[in-house]
Amino acid sequence: MANLRRALLFTIPRIINSSKTASVATSTLQSHNLYRPLAGTFSRFISSNETSSPMNIDLSDEESKRRLFNRLIYRSKQRGYLELDLVLGKWVEEHIQSMDENGIKSLVHVLDLENPDLWKWLTGQEQPPDAISTNPVFSAVHEKVMNNLNNHTSPETRAVPGKPWVRGWDDIKRGRDAPIAGNQ
Repeated sequence: MANLRRALLFTIPRIINSSKTASVATSTLQSHNLYRPLAGTFSRFISSNETSSPMNIDLSDEESKRRLFNRLIYRSKQRGYLELDLVLGKWVEEHIQSMDENGIKSLVHVLDLENPDLWKWLTGQEQPPDAISTNPVFSAVHEKVMNNLNNHTSPETRAVPGKPWVRGWDDIKRGRDAPIAGNQ
């Protein structure tokens, strides 16, 4: 539903602008292309691609700062991956007020990562690429996640670092080798 709203948000002004400037002969050709997604249509929402323009970060006045912070908090809490929504949303709420422009750019870079990859990197199931592991926001969130895992779970309930978790919440079969507590 959100993708439909975004598409309509960008398509309707484009239709109106093209109808004002296009002649009758070319309008039929252009109308066919209006419904095809263009590269960079959603570059405002996915901002750290190499192909898209860099995100405009305006911290000059309080209103633009408030809008930017609200947008980033929303993006961190509404990823569609519950674990990341909770971890990133809480971390961003706690730290966004103290971030400078470079910190915000690092945060945007982390928010642009794919959910499954980011979750595996944050929990230590896979080694992150160097470009990601040097990101200060990723490092801070990774440290928080690993501290929470070490403080609140027993080591025998987790997989070996570097290996994916194979047991889940819905383990029905409990054998002699199953962990006493925990879900992993």
